[in-house]
Amino acid sequence: MSDVRIAHIGGPTTLIEIGGWRLLTDPTFDPPGRTYPFGWGTSSRKLTGPALAATDLPPIDAILLSHDHHGDNLDTTGRSLLQAAHAVITTPAAARRLGGNARGLIPWQATRLHAPDRPTIDITATPARHGPPLSRPLTGQVTGFALKWEGQRHGVLWISGDTVLYDGVRQVAQRMQVGTALMHLGGVRFPVTGPIRYTMTAAQAVELCRLLLPVTAIPVHYEGWHHFREGRDAIEDELARAPADIRNRFRWLPTGTPTDISS
Repeated sequence: MSDVRIAHIGGPTTLIEIGGWRLLTDPTFDPPGRTYPFGWGTSSRKLTGPALAATDLPPIDAILLSHDHHGDNLDTTGRSLLQAAHAVITTPAAARRLGGNARGLIPWQATRLHAPDRPTIDITATPARHGPPLSRPLTGQVTGFALKWEGQRHGVLWISGDTVLYDGVRQVAQRMQVGTALMHLGGVRFPVTGPIRYTMTAAQAVELCRLLLPVTAIPVHYEGWHHFREGRDAIEDELARAPADIRNRFRWLPTGTPTDISS
């Protein structure tokens, strides 16, 4: 078994299907229109709703939660889904807050999903930093995830989480072969903090792809919220200037439609 199906539901939220497993990333299912406070004078308004309603989801085995303290990665409806999943895999700080079925991982720590008649999936936490140097005490813990299972042809399925490009993220390219990369982009910034970015820009995504050389790079976390400052048009403009070998690795998923991805 080497292929997966990924549905981009909106923002950072995806449904990943692997050999009978159903994994949900950063669940955000509230309707549009609400403004969410993020702390330290920052906030954002949700502009578009999910392509799939929470009530239309299949049973979820595990939720991969990059962090729990920002509404654009875990909103009210998304939070209501946590206890129904077998496991919520997240940061240690989030696991302490959530309790119950939450498993907290530090960077490079791994956990495992296993069940009869399904491939065992090893999930490794990868470094992430949700802002500039020294911002972690303000922005909180965030994590990425690398998924590995038997039969992968091209390498792990890597989910960046909300992060800027920095040396911790570059370690992924040094330590792992990446087949598919789900990259949280959007170039997030807020008026109160000026030009400071809190997620990767399109230019950083291109630079990172030069290091990772994934077979497939999938942008997520670039639309649907006011604080996402680089949408699809800006990303495509940057890709148009990138070498063809990098540009051709990027793939846009139609929202709400499960898409087969070669892994």
